[in-house]
Amino acid sequence: MRLFLPLLALAAAHAARAHEGHGLAGASHWHASDVLGFILIAAVATGIVWWRGRK
Repeated sequence: MRLFLPLLALAAAHAARAHEGHGLAGASHWHASDVLGFILIAAVATGIVWWRGRK
């Protein structure tokens, strides 16, 4: 329990910082990790289509 509360506080602080635009009103932006996730999803989808199409 002694370790749980500080870790919970750190997690809450991280979530508070991760908002749209990081304080810029009405502005959103991309991070490299967001783009990497979309590339990974596209690669997996391509692999599935390729795997199912080979006979």
